[in-house]
Amino acid sequence: MKRYMMRIEGMTCPSCEKHIASILKQIGAKSIDVSFRRREAVFELPHANVETAKQAITMAGYEPIEAGEVDATREYDYIIIGSGAAAFASAIEASKYGAKVVMIERGTIGGTCVNIGCVPSKTLLRAGEINYLAKNHPFLGLHTSAGTVDLSALIEQKNELVRDLRQTKYVNLINEYGFTLIQGEAVFLDETTVEVNGKKLSANRFLIATGASPAVPNIPGLAGVDYVTSTTLLERKEVPKRLAVIGSGYIGIELGQLFHHLGSEVTLMQRSQRLLKTYEPEVSEAMTKALTTQGIHLLTGASFERVEQDGNVKKIYIEVDGKKQVIEADELLIATGRTPNTAALRLEAAGVKTGSRGEIIVNDYLQTTNPRIYAAGDVTLGPQFVYVAAYEGTIAAANAVGAQNKKAQLDTIPAVTFSSPAVATVGLTEQQAKEKGYEVKTSVLPLEAVPKAIVNHETIGVFKLVTDAKTGKLLGVHIVAEHAGEVIYAATLAVKLGLTIDDLRETLAPYLTMAEGLKLAALTFDQDVEKLSCCAG
Repeated sequence: MKRYMMRIEGMTCPSCEKHIASILKQIGAKSIDVSFRRREAVFELPHANVETAKQAITMAGYEPIEAGEVDATREYDYIIIGSGAAAFASAIEASKYGAKVVMIERGTIGGTCVNIGCVPSKTLLRAGEINYLAKNHPFLGLHTSAGTVDLSALIEQKNELVRDLRQTKYVNLINEYGFTLIQGEAVFLDETTVEVNGKKLSANRFLIATGASPAVPNIPGLAGVDYVTSTTLLERKEVPKRLAVIGSGYIGIELGQLFHHLGSEVTLMQRSQRLLKTYEPEVSEAMTKALTTQGIHLLTGASFERVEQDGNVKKIYIEVDGKKQVIEADELLIATGRTPNTAALRLEAAGVKTGSRGEIIVNDYLQTTNPRIYAAGDVTLGPQFVYVAAYEGTIAAANAVGAQNKKAQLDTIPAVTFSSPAVATVGLTEQQAKEKGYEVKTSVLPLEAVPKAIVNHETIGVFKLVTDAKTGKLLGVHIVAEHAGEVIYAATLAVKLGLTIDDLRETLAPYLTMAEGLKLAALTFDQDVEKLSCCAG
């Protein structure tokens, strides 16, 4: 019995699939798989000649344009390794081009965001905010309080939300778009073949979208300590009395503040002298003030000598400004970045090169050093955002199976840290703009000049605009404020579309919104907004 693949033009809907399948069944075909999206039929013929099948399909009004025997190991057009945002976006895009797609996942379907990243952390962050505000709000006459947090109940609610979203936004889409899922570890045998569960699979094109995992620093004694990462911390059932965090990037800030809001005494520690060192100095200053005002202990410029565990107590030996300290905690969170998941893939067999941190090297078209193989998302150590991963997955599929020639445009990416207040940025910092040769002009507006912040009694924060001094074109926007993440999309459009400060000044902004801060910051270039009446901008 031989297996054939036939390309068929003229199929437009699921009814066409059924019609073709019925025709093939009548001539004795077996194991029939017809897809109008892929414009193909795959089937086995025990006796009849494939020309008989072509004639039967032609007589039914369709156009069989290509038919050939199929090697069982080369059934797929596109093999995707991973099942997160980049993988699913790529599979969905590939289905539009009629590609036959298989997705390989060694763990839980859905990847980082829905399972252990964005979704679980953000729902718990909201819970933490509510708990904190119940005990710490600025309004006279309101007598609110909060009891002890039942973290196990919060975690179960979080897990239920994760299960629901994983099913509706990932698992259910597999049948909807007609691609295949194989659960197992994929290992490259050569540049066109992977092995999964002992079976060889080959394709013309591949996408590696295996994501990244928490990185663990090389600190003496750490390997013998019961520490947690961003993944395992969100499964704990009790709020620790004392939480120490090594690393104060966006993950460390978000999770440290979450547990501070739930009732922990939190210490954030980092090697660099400045919090959020790659951000604008004004952003770092505002966030440092906000965190310390809330009661979070922040240690910068720390060198880590060793870590020990005494019973359940973790001891972190550090040195700051020449003075040695010992930080004791009931829980130790390691939040020092992420490591690409590439170690198990045997990329060298496929001719795919990696960088110094194990990241897959890609060009502007998301091709690896093997042009048959693409990579997208966190595995490349590009911007670590789920929306970037999904965008890249779409670009990769368009190029790999759609014969497009699209470049990944990553110049205008909004970034949000979901802290309180939030940090949101897009475009260039002042330093980056100068390095690119711009003559730079900036505007810095303290949040205490924004009416929405004043009425909320939440005035720690800043708006900073970076512009081309010659043209007034907006180059970057940097915000520390409640709901900064909701404001940054408007700023992203302004930067992407090349709007100027005059454009911001001349556009009406609704009064008593945080977005009004964009306009006020634009006015600040040549006016003192403190001397304007309400809404006078």
